[in-house]
Amino acid sequence: MKNRLSSKLARSLKIALAAVLAIALAGELGLQYHTTAGIITILSIQSTKLETFKTAGKRALAFLCALVLAGLCYGLLGYSVWAFGAYLVLFILLCLVMGWQEAIAMDSVLVSHFLSQGAFFSLLGNEALLFAVGTGFGILVNLHLRSSRERFTLSSDKVDRQIKGILGDMARWLAQEEQFPGAGEGSVSCPVGCGENYFDPLWEALGQAEACAVANYGNAPFSRDTYELDYVRMRQQQAMILRAVYDNVRGITYLPSQAGQVARLLGQIQQEYHRYNNVEGLLVQLGTLLSDMQTQNLPQSREEFEARAVLFYILKQLEELLEVKKRFIEAGNADASKGD
Repeated sequence: MKNRLSSKLARSLKIALAAVLAIALAGELGLQYHTTAGIITILSIQSTKLETFKTAGKRALAFLCALVLAGLCYGLLGYSVWAFGAYLVLFILLCLVMGWQEAIAMDSVLVSHFLSQGAFFSLLGNEALLFAVGTGFGILVNLHLRSSRERFTLSSDKVDRQIKGILGDMARWLAQEEQFPGAGEGSVSCPVGCGENYFDPLWEALGQAEACAVANYGNAPFSRDTYELDYVRMRQQQAMILRAVYDNVRGITYLPSQAGQVARLLGQIQQEYHRYNNVEGLLVQLGTLLSDMQTQNLPQSREEFEARAVLFYILKQLEELLEVKKRFIEAGNADASKGD
């Protein structure tokens, strides 16, 4: 909480200082409406370098279009509120079609200066410089932003710890190493709080890791390295599969002997669960267990049949969980292919 407050305070000071400097420079250049440069700076600052560059490019193109439309409207209708209204209709429509909504207010403020002065060509240089100064400071203020690999490592490690904890819990439940009040003999028992909100800490950790990966990618606009984004997507896919496994585990009301085998596999996956594991050994172990279960004696009761069917389906889900990681490595993610 304290770190977030400090970050917000630093960002507020950065934006305010950039706006003040833009206004001061515009004033030193003798530009009319020099305070507008500060507003343009504020509107130009984005959360990452990539967003800032993209926004600046869109607004520059939108500004050129605004000048053309303003020149036509003022030239045909004179310097009246009706001419400005006609410009607004045309420019807003253009921005909505082109996806330049963020340029509507800023460019329209600049174009309104022509109306106030009753002149167009004599103010062109003034408005162009106001735009350049404001946008320039908006870009400069974000040039110091750098991607934080360490921050991503910490946030992604938190995701991995959450997933490992869930795997361990399910292994203990199936092995019945933990008993809780209300659990009948031969049924799966979950601790208090393992219901619908059990995965909330994992979803939160994934959200934080994704936000960090997106910010890092945005602050390295000239790099094509998508490892962090790909890593988060891979863990998100695994988390969705893990949630389905969890629902199946909770739904089992009878534990045959095969539950212990599945529990041991879950425990093995938990032990080997980290970013550098290529999962090949785990896939071999899982394939052996699947083959073994298919050759075992037939179930002796309907209850055992249903439970073994669920356990077999859980193994197929775990296979997909591991295949997701295998595909991630095979896609050429160098950081993940270092191996154990």
